[in-house]
Amino acid sequence: MAVFEEILASRASEAGLSLTARQTAQLSCYNNMLMDWNTRMNLTALTAPEDVAVKHIIDSLTAYEEALFAPARTLLDVGTGAGLPGIPLAVYAPHIEVTLMDALKKRVHFLRAVTAAMGLTNTVCVHARAEEAARQKEHRARYDIAVSRAVARLPVLLEYTLPFVRIGGTLLALKGRAYAEEKEEAAHAAQLLGGGSIHVRRVFLPGLADVRAVLRVRKQGKTPSAYPRRAGTPEKAPLK
Repeated sequence: MAVFEEILASRASEAGLSLTARQTAQLSCYNNMLMDWNTRMNLTALTAPEDVAVKHIIDSLTAYEEALFAPARTLLDVGTGAGLPGIPLAVYAPHIEVTLMDALKKRVHFLRAVTAAMGLTNTVCVHARAEEAARQKEHRARYDIAVSRAVARLPVLLEYTLPFVRIGGTLLALKGRAYAEEKEEAAHAAQLLGGGSIHVRRVFLPGLADVRAVLRVRKQGKTPSAYPRRAGTPEKAPLK
């Protein structure tokens, strides 16, 4: 077993995650291609095997909850970047069709290449801005789950993501130490956009002392047609 695979398997076990040999090999392939493409374009600042295994892959998998994911069939990763958390979740929950959406075309080229090399048949890569795609019939209110990681503060992120979620579906936002502050900031925005209360599940990564959380919002009603606002507006004037 390669060094990265050994680290990943060990750390995943510490985190209570059970990876099959195939899943471990697929994620090792992801790491290899991430490191290769990262020499030609900016995909990640983390390059040490331990960091990629824990801070990228296992962190992405903290979004997984059996009760939520088992009945789900569609998931959208908004602003996926290098494919996080969407690619690890596609590996871990192969019954779900995972759409990886990013606004940068060259990152989408990487996503298509790496998912093909990994042998993933349950991923779709989309080059689009969230503000525009959320107004398209094929994406608006179509997904059981939307996820996002390291994209924007929660009031802004909710405007980008909740329009994609069907009524009864769920938004999952992976957040760092400021999660409690962001939760308070976003309470009104969640209701305005058709969401319910913001629930917090604290998570811990093996070998790290920092505090992280997965914030969960259930879609309870239709997002008003005025949202999301045009590109740039959510960041300049976050919903309050």
